[in-house]
Amino acid sequence: MIKDMWDRLSECGKPVVIYGMGNGADKIADRLLSKGIEVSDFFASDGFVRGQSFRGKTVLSFNDIKEKYKDFVILVAFATRLREVLDVIYELDEKYELYAPDVPVAGEEIFDASFFEAHAEEIERVRQILADDESLRIFNSVIEYKLSGRVEFLRRAVSRREDVISSLLRAGEYTAVCDAGAYDGDTVREFMEEFKNVRRIIALEPDPKNYRKLVSFSEANGMGKVEPYNCGAWNKDCIVPFDAAGNRNSRVFAGGKGTAAMRSIDGIFSGGRVDYIKYDVEGSEYEALQGSSKTIRMYSPDLCVSVYHRSSDIFRLPLYIHELEPEYRLYMRRFEYVPAWDLNIYACKK
Repeated sequence: MIKDMWDRLSECGKPVVIYGMGNGADKIADRLLSKGIEVSDFFASDGFVRGQSFRGKTVLSFNDIKEKYKDFVILVAFATRLREVLDVIYELDEKYELYAPDVPVAGEEIFDASFFEAHAEEIERVRQILADDESLRIFNSVIEYKLSGRVEFLRRAVSRREDVISSLLRAGEYTAVCDAGAYDGDTVREFMEEFKNVRRIIALEPDPKNYRKLVSFSEANGMGKVEPYNCGAWNKDCIVPFDAAGNRNSRVFAGGKGTAAMRSIDGIFSGGRVDYIKYDVEGSEYEALQGSSKTIRMYSPDLCVSVYHRSSDIFRLPLYIHELEPEYRLYMRRFEYVPAWDLNIYACKK
């Protein structure tokens, strides 16, 4: 029987300390509680301590942790791609028993041993349809990470952005593209730099605060190419419950305090051509793909789809894309992050 990180924590007998505060720490602490595992303490970087408390405990510095415990297990409870922070995590990993638990951005399912066994057939099917050795290396390493929580597997699963542009995408041929999950215009900026012949960029962003930033960027830098829409990508035009965080974490959420407009990409393009679609919609990628199915079948645009927000995304989304257009070659690439964020499927018909 497969064992996972949660099994290891149940058996290790060491104090468990969580590095970080916030939503990720809450999810990890709740999961530990459900397993009967006590969180001994929380700690943060020196600049974030300042007498704070979290879940009824005073947040300590790492020096405090070392003074308080002879031996302990560290759980990283935040996401980062900052070089200086990654280096701190890697250094801690070399000196201590450290894990970065894989808890989903959206949904409640945890990718543990039971989840893996329940979906082993689908996971194996993805292995069969991936297009190259690098995709298999990344896929297998991320699966190992999800089960083990070990950062070493994330470090084995890193791609170079410039290689994606040069070897996978037909960047010089794109004239019409779609950015589903445009945030404040950061990826629109990348499109304008990397896709030299692009003339039309449809940019979808449902969060009102983010949308205002997107409009400001588009008016200042868009050169008339950018068409911002204050909506999210979905399988139909509708209004859904929405958690508007005003940052990258805004998402469709049944318990959200507000609502947001949703549109289908098929409806927005109305049969018009699109050459490339990027989906990074905080757990709504499946619905967004459903709402693009006619466009995908008609034009086979290159796709970039985030496959890390939900535990099932890593197999469910590649399999759905393959079902939509079996002629696509599917590549998995991941850019450096802790935990396994910035994991994407690139679907290319070439």
